[in-house]
Amino acid sequence: MRSGARLFLLALSCFLLLAASSDTEPALHGYSAASSRSQRDWETKFRAIPEPQNQRDYMQRLSARPHHVGSPYDKDNAEWMLNKFKEWGLDASIETFDVLFPTPKVRVVELLEPTKFTARLQEPVLAVDPTSNQQAEQLPTYNAYSADGDVTAPLVYVNYGTPDDYEELARMGVSVKGAIAIARYGNSWRGIKPKVAAEHGAVGCLIYSDPADDGYAQGDVFPNGAWRPRDGVQRGSVMDMPLYPGDPLTPGVGATKDAKRLDLKDVKTITRIPVLPISYADAQPLLAALKGEVVPEAWRGSLPQSYYAGPGPAKVHLKVQSNWDIKPLYDVIVKIPGSTNPDEWVVRGNHHDAWVNGAEDPISGTVALMEEARGFATLLKQGWKPKRTIIYCVWDGEEPALLGSTEWGEAHADELRRHAVAYINSDGNGRGYLSMGGSHSLERFINAVAREI
Repeated sequence: MRSGARLFLLALSCFLLLAASSDTEPALHGYSAASSRSQRDWETKFRAIPEPQNQRDYMQRLSARPHHVGSPYDKDNAEWMLNKFKEWGLDASIETFDVLFPTPKVRVVELLEPTKFTARLQEPVLAVDPTSNQQAEQLPTYNAYSADGDVTAPLVYVNYGTPDDYEELARMGVSVKGAIAIARYGNSWRGIKPKVAAEHGAVGCLIYSDPADDGYAQGDVFPNGAWRPRDGVQRGSVMDMPLYPGDPLTPGVGATKDAKRLDLKDVKTITRIPVLPISYADAQPLLAALKGEVVPEAWRGSLPQSYYAGPGPAKVHLKVQSNWDIKPLYDVIVKIPGSTNPDEWVVRGNHHDAWVNGAEDPISGTVALMEEARGFATLLKQGWKPKRTIIYCVWDGEEPALLGSTEWGEAHADELRRHAVAYINSDGNGRGYLSMGGSHSLERFINAVAREI
């Protein structure tokens, strides 16, 4: 056979193979071959809708000012999102709850012995970051749901403040009873650190970001890089959420205006001792004043000094006093009715509140959720309908204690028991590998979705 004929037959066989493969593309799990083709057609249309510039515009708007729970811009953002969803033709509303959200009015950290030092407890204004000059609207650096307290005691360094670290301290013959524990962020949730410190007899707790974990040892610090600068402080909640999340005053029921509330003295999720987060600039003089035994190598951070456990001779004064106010929450809820199984709900959530401006957490996730919703709104106008009802929820109050989602869940508990079949949550978005967690039974399903896209 001549070479020209060979090439023709090879090309023809490749064409027929490709044609056959396109006709026999595997059906999607749970779909017939015909419905798989329809589904893939709709997904192709859907993927063409999201616009990066829209997400940039949403982010610029939502993160322009601090928007923590109870702040004017938090409410303003919720109302702006509500209007966007309605503009796209979606059925949207705001559900409001009233929750306990403490904000600090007194914060003091002082080294009294062997030398004097007063912690700044303040992040600086940087010319490169105009939002850093919004301090009148920002929450101070603090840990939400810390107990009020005024204590003066020796200082003890407890590494990450995990139960294993206290076992190591016991082997070293070091006790935190009657002392103030200073722990570094990392290796456990921050709320564990004051809880375990109190269980071992500490009277106060400081949490700082060591540059070994979040600072110059990892790479260039802001504004030259992504890592925490010397005066940067990690805000966050220390509520005992494993006991129960959500509003501390209304466990098990939605925090509506007429809900029965606990007295503050009866709340079990507030820490037993006062807690404050500090920068590594403020932590360095405190740690430098410690003596005693040199800590194990794994406990040593990247500050340019030796790390000692204490106690003493460092003596520290710690004072925390908060305004224990009730603040409003604004959950933005969007409902897309299902066509075949409307009584089965797929709930999709992300939050909109932040400790400060929140461009990364949570706005990078919120803007993606908004474009998702706009994409579905566009498909609805083209004749698409979801099989099940989709409920989009843009929660308020996630940062302090999963407040918005918990209160909505408690308020709608009976409906959710009857109707909810899945909940899909996101927070921030970043570059790199897709990372998710959830029910193990969904793993193969998620893998199949990932292959499709």
